[in-house]
Amino acid sequence: PIWYLPGEAAKVCVLMVLWAVAHLSFPGYGLRALRRTTGGRRGSGLTGQDANGVPLRRSKRGWMWNQFFLLEEYTGTDMQYVGKLHSDGDRGDGSVRYVLTGEGAGTLFKIDEKSGDIHATKRLDREEKAYYILHAKAVNQFTNEALEGESEFIIKIHDINDNEPRFTKDPYMASVPEMSDVGTSVIQVTAIDADDATYGNSARVVYSILEGQPYFSVDPETGLIKTALPGMDREVKEHYQVVIQAKDMAGQMGGLSGTTTVSITLSDVNDNPPRFTKSEYGPSGPEPLGSSVGAIRAMDADIGPNAEMDYRIIGSDGPGMFDVTTNRSTQEGVILLRKPLDFEKKRQYSLRIQVENSHINPHFYSSGPFRDEATIKIVVEDVDEPPLFERASYIMEVKEDAARNTIVGSVSASDPDDKRSPVRYTIDRRTDMDRVFNIHAGNGSVFTLRDLDREESAWHNISVIATEFNNPRLMSRVPVYIRVLDVNDNAPTFATNYETFVCENAKANQRIQTVSATDPDEPLGGHRFTFSLAPEAAGKANFSVRDNKDNTAWILTRRSSYNSLQKSVYHVPVVISDGEYPMQSSTSTLTIRVCTCDREGNMKLCNPEALTARVGLSTGALVAILLCVIILLIIVVLFAALRRQRKKEPLIISKEDVRDNVVSYNDEGGGEEDTQAFDIGTLRNPEAIEDSKQRRDIIPETFYPPVRRPVLPPSRDNNGDVRDFINQRLQENDSDPTAPPYDSLATYAYEGNGSVAESLSSLESVTTEGDQDYNYLSEWGPRFKKLADMYGGDDSDRDS
Repeated sequence: PIWYLPGEAAKVCVLMVLWAVAHLSFPGYGLRALRRTTGGRRGSGLTGQDANGVPLRRSKRGWMWNQFFLLEEYTGTDMQYVGKLHSDGDRGDGSVRYVLTGEGAGTLFKIDEKSGDIHATKRLDREEKAYYILHAKAVNQFTNEALEGESEFIIKIHDINDNEPRFTKDPYMASVPEMSDVGTSVIQVTAIDADDATYGNSARVVYSILEGQPYFSVDPETGLIKTALPGMDREVKEHYQVVIQAKDMAGQMGGLSGTTTVSITLSDVNDNPPRFTKSEYGPSGPEPLGSSVGAIRAMDADIGPNAEMDYRIIGSDGPGMFDVTTNRSTQEGVILLRKPLDFEKKRQYSLRIQVENSHINPHFYSSGPFRDEATIKIVVEDVDEPPLFERASYIMEVKEDAARNTIVGSVSASDPDDKRSPVRYTIDRRTDMDRVFNIHAGNGSVFTLRDLDREESAWHNISVIATEFNNPRLMSRVPVYIRVLDVNDNAPTFATNYETFVCENAKANQRIQTVSATDPDEPLGGHRFTFSLAPEAAGKANFSVRDNKDNTAWILTRRSSYNSLQKSVYHVPVVISDGEYPMQSSTSTLTIRVCTCDREGNMKLCNPEALTARVGLSTGALVAILLCVIILLIIVVLFAALRRQRKKEPLIISKEDVRDNVVSYNDEGGGEEDTQAFDIGTLRNPEAIEDSKQRRDIIPETFYPPVRRPVLPPSRDNNGDVRDFINQRLQENDSDPTAPPYDSLATYAYEGNGSVAESLSSLESVTTEGDQDYNYLSEWGPRFKKLADMYGGDDSDRDS
């Protein structure tokens, strides 16, 4: 077996004592726990005999120490000795080699392969790793065979007090209501020590207060901070700084400590009532309605919701004149004007205003009433007001036959101020664009400027403006409604243009038409029309008029028959009168046509005018017209359909149909003075052609040798036919309406009537060949050399 021998003698002694106690008390259990069976490979000793007398042998076992202890943060210069491994098979001859594996083997821990001594090579920190698990075995130095089975052991790091307590926060923020009772919990602080809490007092922390007394205290075990002083007032001191210390080793001397700061704020409670700074205020107020007269403010030492206040009026010598509201952002009481003020009637008001906290804490009722009162004196300021009309509106009446400059009515306004400035009146012309009315600037009398017509406009709505003479910018206006009263100035007439017919076989006193009348006037009692036959037609009347007394009348026949051949149209004059004063009347004419009727009185034949005027077109005629319209529409639709089906003729039917294309160029010549634009010599006879034509504006510098030309008979009209041809074409272009309106060049291929050179055909030149002299062809240059060789040779050449 392998023996694990710790390096500390004291620990060995303690372990030996523990083994002895365990062995004496529980022999069987101690052997199993502290010994390992070697398997009897090394021999055994006799321990006794069994029941049959067979001797018993006890296997030899070695001690096994499976834990080593090592102090952390070793500060020595040499490597720290951990312990020693030893096997029973090691006889000291160097044949046994010890091997160490596991956590930190070879780096943190090294073993002497021959002696089995284990050392720590570095300083160890328990807070980084508290223990290490390693494995050891003994092998033969030469054969590497295991002499002992691999065993496991643990190296534990003993803790020392090398870490101070650390708070989880720094700083802490906390709050507690003001006026809290003693012992009210504020906040709990916590400090953590990284040392081993199971070993000694290195991690046992005790809390204490360094700053913040006597206001606060701290529980040494839990770190709970509590209030220690009663009646702490936020209005006196709001913020506190408390320093808490945490010390390990149970607070004993030599322990390590850490501190933290706790910022404690006293939160507000409603423990202060609102108070006015003055018992009497004296704001002054203007006269306009709805404006703010002023603002008052009560002071409250509290903050936030605890300082919110409500204002109200509890007394006033002007009931309903003022109101007060609370401005929540500034906690001011704003006094508002509810009714108009009048400096001339009352110049001062007195208000009693009360202020009270909106949120009252019942815990502080004993501190007194949370309200206050103050008196407000409001002085009314005088402002220059515009004139004030006696009434809000005026209604006037005028008859439509009133003469111009007739007074319709008057308005009245006055200056409400003490100075009583005079008032000037005008009409707002935007409400009287036609200038029908005017007003007297001094007394406000409204009068007419034009004649009125009720039938044209029954009401006139105008606005009258009143301004002060001394301050025209101050003005007020009032609406004036003028009603035009009706007078009987219109005569009644027929309600429509009546036209009717009478049958030739009509009976006497037969009703043929009912007529009514209309009148644009509107009398108060309503219309009362009377109808009668005109006096000029009463003596020879063929018809009569019967008044029905209900604003209608009947037209009746006075004889039993009428003859359309004698007279086909009758005009009956009817006099219509109203019953008003002055009475108005007019004569309206009723047209009656004579028609042929059947026995039942239905019209059968009448002249075209009467037919159209009375019965209009018959049903048959309307149907015929409708059929004609439908037939015309069908014809139009068919014609349009046929035109759509007709194929369009192609522009070019066949390839042989080739037509000239006219190409127009917008090119303008140089005018009449430009004689060099083209050479007219191409149109002349060969005798007029010059070999080299010089410009007329340049003097020629060299002269060419004369060219031999055929002798032509002298004549100035040898190109007359060309001139006539050009003049004819020029006249045609001048008279052509389609010719372009600018100068253009026209080229004609015309050589004239005949040629002085006659024909160049070889057929005609046979007879005259001998008479011609063609030697001059050799003088025309290389272009005519071939021709000169053909015709310019000597006679012997031609004969050959």
